[in-house]
Amino acid sequence: MKVSLTDLLGIQYPVIMAPMFLVTNAKMMIEAGNAGISGAVPALNYRTDEEFRKAIAEVRAGTKAPIGVNIIVNKSNPKAIQQIKTCVELKVDYVITSLGSPEDVIRQCKPLGIKVFCDVVDLAYAKKVESLGADAVIAVNNRAGGHAGNLSPEELIPLLVKNCSIPVISAGGVGNFKEMQKMLDLGACGVSVGSIFIASNESDVSPEYKQACVDYGAADIVMTTKVSGTPCTVINTPYVQKIGTKQNWFGKMLSKSKRLKKWVKMFTFFRGMKSLEKSAFGATYKTVWCAGPTIENVTAIRPIKEIVKDLVM
Repeated sequence: MKVSLTDLLGIQYPVIMAPMFLVTNAKMMIEAGNAGISGAVPALNYRTDEEFRKAIAEVRAGTKAPIGVNIIVNKSNPKAIQQIKTCVELKVDYVITSLGSPEDVIRQCKPLGIKVFCDVVDLAYAKKVESLGADAVIAVNNRAGGHAGNLSPEELIPLLVKNCSIPVISAGGVGNFKEMQKMLDLGACGVSVGSIFIASNESDVSPEYKQACVDYGAADIVMTTKVSGTPCTVINTPYVQKIGTKQNWFGKMLSKSKRLKKWVKMFTFFRGMKSLEKSAFGATYKTVWCAGPTIENVTAIRPIKEIVKDLVM
């Protein structure tokens, strides 16, 4: 029996405001929740555990909507152990796992009723997380912003719906009501939507970043491996065009070394995240702005409640 995301999370509309690195904040979470959807925030958006706990408390005080937290669960995130512990202690409503095994998250969260949704890009991994006890999979397709998948929504969603017994949430390719309805018609129980919320009044990123989401479109989104070592979508600014989108031969060689692979990955990820942070919050000629092709739908910088209204109606 198909379960809607509205029933799964107890929300008005089947939409998660996707956790966006550097972008999502407490104000955005509150406004999303009060507009009838649920917001999720990357734990990595907070430098310290104290800041993370304070943000969750602020969101809880501002909305009754369920709160989601995204945790990167591979070795590039040395803070993962503490982040999981904090989510468990604060009893957030759901955790979204990315880029690694969700086994520890599921083991600690499930007994407390905290739902676990897992980012997946193919059937093999979806079946793996299902066997571990995930409550739903988030089907990250090739139209997603950030770390996108390889398969189109038309390929990935029906494949997972047919072969998995847990709900499938679609991530990527939704910027308006028509596109959301398409994902639901393909069998998704709901959608995770990110890029169209970057240019919101409540976002703290720079005015230049927000305006770029207005000025650029789907044709201006390119995939790069230079940011985190993993393919990631960015706006094709003049600086991105100048530096290119492929890792150099030396980086590729180090990434293949069994002995050095872990450390190279951590260094590449850390350096890339610092680059994104500088671009997101300040004017710099080294502009690398992360976004997905759905910025095609962004025509102005607006309040989140207006963005949600246009998305669901």
